[in-house]
Amino acid sequence: MMSADLDVVPNQATWVSILPAYSHLGAVRQGMLIHGLAIKTSFLSDVFVGTCLIDMYGKCGRLDDALSLFYEVPRTSSVPWNAIIACHGVHGQGDVAIALFEEMVQEGVDPDDVTFLSLMSACSHSGLVEKGFHYLHLMEQYGMKPNLRHYGCMVDLFGRAGKLDDAYDLIKNMYVKPDPSVWGALLGACRIHRNIELGKVASQKLFELDSENVGYYVLLSNMYANEGKWDGVDEVRSQARDKGLKKTPGWSSVEAANKKVEVFYTGNKSHPMCDEI
Repeated sequence: MMSADLDVVPNQATWVSILPAYSHLGAVRQGMLIHGLAIKTSFLSDVFVGTCLIDMYGKCGRLDDALSLFYEVPRTSSVPWNAIIACHGVHGQGDVAIALFEEMVQEGVDPDDVTFLSLMSACSHSGLVEKGFHYLHLMEQYGMKPNLRHYGCMVDLFGRAGKLDDAYDLIKNMYVKPDPSVWGALLGACRIHRNIELGKVASQKLFELDSENVGYYVLLSNMYANEGKWDGVDEVRSQARDKGLKKTPGWSSVEAANKKVEVFYTGNKSHPMCDEI
């Protein structure tokens, strides 16, 4: 944080640059401090600063604070609407996200491609398959065509609902060539619903498009292991070893009471509070 005794005045770019970092870390206390400074420096009325704050509160699980702030910032563009819709969507409140979209339209604000991506993601987290598919086609009424991110989200939505054949049919009928995000969504769904045959199709496409991503090899290997097909496990692991690929350990972070952000890695027991954790 800028030292108070420095003759440096923060501007819009300062707040817009630092707030996403706090969102990523889940450091809500530090984000609240920035909120207070934004009020003191008269930047709260700036749509981009306000949107970053909405995003920060939403990603930190403070949805009430995010919604309260949303109604304080200018809402004539799609930017803050996209943020508040996405916040509720990621926390499984798809119905609220849809209601916000309807309110957005009623207020005469035109949605953009990010709006529809946020909506479809919200539907995916809430299992609203028909709604998500509706919004995919609704884009055309606003003069937009779905891009790869929209298709990937729809494949994920079908996959979460167990509609793997519908997901695969959508991929085959896309007007753009599927990228790793689309095939990866299908592979993830195949792992969840234990569909090895379709998973092999998706993984083969992924090995062709993004052969250096070890995560796809791990997913397919785990699918074989779950079915007791150890020959398949050995084959996939051998392919990964031949390419020199190694799995990156998973990690998470949390802001502790002392305002320090603690980071934890899977299988790592070096943290001083490992036993308590």
